[in-house]
Amino acid sequence: MSEVAVLSYGAGNLASVSFALERLGARVHLVDTAEAVAAAERLILPGVGAAGYAMARLGELGLIESIRAFTRPLLGVCLGQQLLFETSEEGGGAPLLGLIPGEVRRLQAGPGRTVPHMGWSRLEIMRDDPLLEGLGDESWAYFVHSFVCPDGPTTLARADYGDPVPAAVRMANRWGCQFHPERSSGTGARILRNFLELPA
Repeated sequence: MSEVAVLSYGAGNLASVSFALERLGARVHLVDTAEAVAAAERLILPGVGAAGYAMARLGELGLIESIRAFTRPLLGVCLGQQLLFETSEEGGGAPLLGLIPGEVRRLQAGPGRTVPHMGWSRLEIMRDDPLLEGLGDESWAYFVHSFVCPDGPTTLARADYGDPVPAAVRMANRWGCQFHPERSSGTGARILRNFLELPA
């Protein structure tokens, strides 16, 4: 049975993420100390809400450097993906974890496009990766977000919301999903299972 630590820092939807992992047979540990992060086999950084608040909470708990130093598989979910980048326009340039280059920017509204981007979007797979193994051209995921990560060489999959939305990213041992895999039916379950099967 896979062991997975889910970061509990007051800015994540812990219950739904934990239930989704447990349905896949994982043993889930909620962690909130640097020591527990360092000892984790694999780590999920969930997140909802504001980037500045989330970073402040991580700082108050002394978790920022332990996340930066983590060398085993790390998955950021929704806001958790955004936190992997360097800065966010939110709050006038909030500093983030700095694990992936680039600035997170506010989504732009347009004809037929409200902000936040909320609902189901099809994933366009840009390159092969173990996290996305088994996904095809008709893989759909559930999004709720008002900010978007930069599109570039770390992008594994995109969604179309007028402009490309980096839906999944990777740099080294750090992956991110802008969508909610725990709410994305079979697509999300496959991604979480793939994450649990990554070599630790």
